[in-house]
Amino acid sequence: MPERREQIADAAITIIARDGMRALTHRAVDRRLGLPGGSTSYYFRTRRALVESAVRRLTDRSRHEFENAAPPPLDLSSLAEDVARSLDRLLHTRRDDLVARHALTIELSGDAELHALLATCLFSRARATALFEALGVADPGDAGADFVSVVEGLVFDRFMGARSLDGLEPGTERSVRQLARAVESFLRGATA
Repeated sequence: MPERREQIADAAITIIARDGMRALTHRAVDRRLGLPGGSTSYYFRTRRALVESAVRRLTDRSRHEFENAAPPPLDLSSLAEDVARSLDRLLHTRRDDLVARHALTIELSGDAELHALLATCLFSRARATALFEALGVADPGDAGADFVSVVEGLVFDRFMGARSLDGLEPGTERSVRQLARAVESFLRGATA
């Protein structure tokens, strides 16, 4: 029953985001979903399996967003705005995903398999590389990797860094404009 597995993974993400990693237990998921005791354990026998389900769900949500996105415009200003709107949506409507991802990053630093999934769950280097190929950049692989680093940094800064103190509310045009300026600056430098 894949739907139940997704519900459990979603609940795990919410619990991690709102109450922290220590709060994530099979019982907590059962309570959150109103399931009989032991239900989560039936689907995910170990805590690691439950944590892995959350990591894979974060990845699936991002992939779904990538796959449903319109092809990016190659005009740098329009492209920067599209990217900024995507980042703003992440900050606004997927906040629990961001919180959970950062909590999981610390928890899973020693787990090579899950760390690799988690490190790449929000942004796609392959898509970034393809974008820079389309823009005619000499080394699209490096440009794509750098671009992912830049957007990771922008999101973290707005989420938990110094920019989080600036009163830029996600979901507003002011938020999108701030992100677009930074993205466009990188794009112009990379394509010069």
